[in-house]
Amino acid sequence: MIARDIIFHLSVRNVRLNLLRSLLAALGIVIGVIAIASIGMMGTNMTLSVTAQLSDMANKLTVTGYLGEESDIDGAMRGGMGPPPPGAGGPSTDRVLVTENQFKEIKRIAEKYGIVYSVHQDSDQIRVGSNTGRATIYGLDSGVIRQIFTINEGEYPESPSSVLVGPLLAERMGLRVGNRIKIGDPAEGSTTVRVAGILEERGLSMDINTDVAIIGSEDLFINLFGGKEGYDQVNIVMNDASDVVTVKAKIEGTLNKKKNKITVQDSSRMAESITATVSSMTTFVMAIAGISLLVAAVSIFNVMMISVAERVREIGILRSIGTRRGEVLRMFIYEATIIGAVGATIGAVLSLIAGYAIVVEMVGTSDYFFTYESLIYVPEAMFIGIAVCIVSGAYPAWRASNLDPIEALRAE
Repeated sequence: MIARDIIFHLSVRNVRLNLLRSLLAALGIVIGVIAIASIGMMGTNMTLSVTAQLSDMANKLTVTGYLGEESDIDGAMRGGMGPPPPGAGGPSTDRVLVTENQFKEIKRIAEKYGIVYSVHQDSDQIRVGSNTGRATIYGLDSGVIRQIFTINEGEYPESPSSVLVGPLLAERMGLRVGNRIKIGDPAEGSTTVRVAGILEERGLSMDINTDVAIIGSEDLFINLFGGKEGYDQVNIVMNDASDVVTVKAKIEGTLNKKKNKITVQDSSRMAESITATVSSMTTFVMAIAGISLLVAAVSIFNVMMISVAERVREIGILRSIGTRRGEVLRMFIYEATIIGAVGATIGAVLSLIAGYAIVVEMVGTSDYFFTYESLIYVPEAMFIGIAVCIVSGAYPAWRASNLDPIEALRAE
């Protein structure tokens, strides 16, 4: 056993005799382990957090009118046809709407897989008391609003003059349940609506970004902006995310059979792309952090070379009394390993503290900190730190083991 190995005890003694120098060498390993482990944990927590946020998007499809040159203008009518009513922001003239017939066809294909609903969308000026601003305004079927949105305060709208508002918009404009909002330019005529409820925060979302928006009924939207000629988008919330590819293929195969009339966006691909980007950034930053271990390797190499130079006579005595070359080699490898183990252990403890602080500060949550995917970076960083020490000590150990015992005894 290594604990009974006299060579190991000699190595421990040598580390103790040069304790300060050994600790300074181990400090590089400490810094390297902290850097790699804490950055790895931060990247993992960020990836898991983003993945969790995007998981709600992975079961959604968004259908919009095709904007390419081949789009069928008769089949997908361009928005902005005809003047908007007074006070309206006016829909954009460069978008293609999904027609009622297309919506019915999409619903026929996809309603057995989940919820299919149409969306009107525009933006306009809003006024709350003396506060003014601009907000996105959505118009949806009243029944759908109850199905897909969760309210934090208040109740669902019961009339066309009642709306829901996003939490960030409510915070920015100082809105409370029961407040009145004037939508539209006062000079051209505005419409007043009442805040019936405030939504829960949704964060990242591909279908509808409600956190800074106003959600009302289709009747309210049409009264404000028009829009009977079509919809800005049709969303599908799948019951099973695994059906996304199937439904997408069916919709495109049916509606784009002769010409591209609609575009179907698959949110799962965007989620995968964002996750891959975060992972790539984490790997890049970890590679930069690994430079600290390169510096530590140079330090360990220097310490071991100095140790060999200072102990030439001791090595000569050991060789003259029958110590084999392999045992001398092992003694110096043990010393490098001890320095690495001490540095890696200290670094591991400190990396848990530093990693937790960094994760809370950068990611904003520690929900995923104590998961296997996060904590695995601690033993991995320790292994790398110890391996760096052993590799750095290999040449000095080989050099010590190959000293000529007669020449070593002559050394002063």
